[in-house]
Amino acid sequence: MGQIKIEKNLDGIEGLCLITPAVHGDSRGYFMETYSQRDMEEAGINIVFVQDNQSMSTKGVLRGLHFQKQFPQTKLVRVIKGEVFDVAVDLRPGSATYGKWHGELLTEENKNQFLIPRGFAHGFVVLSDTAEFCYKCDDFYHPNDEGGLAWNDPKIGIVWPRLSGEYKGSASAEGYTVDGVALNLSEKDQKWSGIDSL
Repeated sequence: MGQIKIEKNLDGIEGLCLITPAVHGDSRGYFMETYSQRDMEEAGINIVFVQDNQSMSTKGVLRGLHFQKQFPQTKLVRVIKGEVFDVAVDLRPGSATYGKWHGELLTEENKNQFLIPRGFAHGFVVLSDTAEFCYKCDDFYHPNDEGGLAWNDPKIGIVWPRLSGEYKGSASAEGYTVDGVALNLSEKDQKWSGIDSL
């Protein structure tokens, strides 16, 4: 397993992994393997990914917290440009860490990848002027299967970095800023309820 380093069970949450690739660089630039099935299997992670997605977002955009209801997905996420704070919330029934969250700063500089197993809600906020975000999934996208949680549910208590604002009882972005830039959520993401509604 020469090309990646894996930290498993982040914050004691089974299955969450931080993957740090080996980056080979010199004055000309760098090279790295962004994914190796062999290295993952040697680390005890046996996942077949079937879809790659990419998005671009501007500063202050928060996407999430999303999950799939009938067709859950494992996601392997990374940032190729900019900086995001990426969050996973354990929603697995019977899990000892149900409702617990963990966040990772993913940047084009650190090149880290965050492995989020099935059964988690996922979201991120953009901290740079723009960010390009890539992720692999182990199931295809199924329309009309998406569920969600309020990004600011006090029961979950996510500490989003560089965020200012006061919880007013809903997932509305009104009054929130990231480094002075207005928080920007989709209309749908401002309507999700808290974890007690699941």
